[in-house]
Amino acid sequence: MSKPSIDAVRRDHAGWIFVHIQGEPYDRGEQHGQLLAAEIQNAIRTARYLAKWDTGEDFDTFINAAVEQFAPRIDSEYADEIQGIADGAKLTFAEVLAWNGYMDLLQSWWPQHAAQQKPQLGLKPWRGRRGHHCSAFIATGSATRDGRIVMAHNSWDRYAAGDAFNVVFDIVPEAGNRILMQGLPGCISSLTDFWVTSAGLMVTETTISNFAGYNASGAPEFYRSRRATQYANSIGEWCEMFAMANNGGYANSWLIGDAKTGEIARYELGLHYSGFESTKDGFYSGYNTATDLKIRNQECTGEGEDYTDVRKNGARRLRFMQLEETHRGRIDVELAKAMIADHHDVYLDRPDNPCSRTICGHLELDDQRFGGSDHGPFNPWGANDGKVVDSEMARDMAFFARWGHPCGRPFDAQAFMKRHPQWNWLNGYMRDRPSWPWTRFEVLR
Repeated sequence: MSKPSIDAVRRDHAGWIFVHIQGEPYDRGEQHGQLLAAEIQNAIRTARYLAKWDTGEDFDTFINAAVEQFAPRIDSEYADEIQGIADGAKLTFAEVLAWNGYMDLLQSWWPQHAAQQKPQLGLKPWRGRRGHHCSAFIATGSATRDGRIVMAHNSWDRYAAGDAFNVVFDIVPEAGNRILMQGLPGCISSLTDFWVTSAGLMVTETTISNFAGYNASGAPEFYRSRRATQYANSIGEWCEMFAMANNGGYANSWLIGDAKTGEIARYELGLHYSGFESTKDGFYSGYNTATDLKIRNQECTGEGEDYTDVRKNGARRLRFMQLEETHRGRIDVELAKAMIADHHDVYLDRPDNPCSRTICGHLELDDQRFGGSDHGPFNPWGANDGKVVDSEMARDMAFFARWGHPCGRPFDAQAFMKRHPQWNWLNGYMRDRPSWPWTRFEVLR
């Protein structure tokens, strides 16, 4: 195999891997695959193990579904990029395609497929993606210190899965916008979803919990989000492009800002319904519950109460309301770092109680005596990272990121499993998270 192009760059820093790739689709994919071959192979190894644990099915079931559903519905640009990744990492196209579509397949397709194949079992949500998944906010106008947009996000997941979230990509495609994003090795889309583009767009999201809709004949979410981010030049264009051929997979509450105009939006796309609101003077947050009433009540299973239940996702909704009121007119990048690392537990009214109810999630510390989570006590799950950006940084194509908990609390995997040996089935699939500093990332000049 040839060495990566001189245009391709990898730098490891503060727990992150920064990767710059550019060129035509296959070329940038091959650069990606070569530079991250070990990480891609390990991520797919972990995905195979977790998928089998959560569903009882071999990963080949999902590979076959990916080839059947996704291959005919992604255009040649992104098919070539995936092929380049596969060749660079010495994997098959089908494996890499399934890895890109992991969220659509496990979260959306599998529960529906299983219910159809074995109706006597009913609809069984995927155990690997229940309830708690990411915290985020976006603010603009009088909500921020100087009127500019400020956006922040942390990615919640099993720590074993989240170990793959530590890549920052600088992508320079032949056509469309340059992209700086957090991402996963082997994936063409962010999937953790923190993006800035040369069009001035700032994009993030939080998952809508217990979303039940899916259309296997639609286009996958990873393809729609990457295409929209690469080619859209406004919030409206992004939403329009993202909704094209929507399969309902991996449904999210999207928070989008336009650094050119100061406008921010919250866009929720279900399978049958969508919700949209925008402003140039306000604050939107994300906490894994839909705000749109039709999506929340008609496209989700049993999650309507989460909106107000402060033992569940409603806790983070309330805490964001409090933080907005407390800090209105003062929110900037530094304050955003503190907000996305917040440990105030509104249910117990404790200012420093990291748990399943706090914006910086720590399910591994939560004994679940008060309920509120489907994950069970002391689950190694929570915030894997923190990212913040304002519109001035976005115009410079830069953002701040912290690997590991955004509060800086370290996680020792072996010590954790010694204290809680019920989680030893993750041994070999979960790594330590030392305390790393906040670090500025920017595109290669």
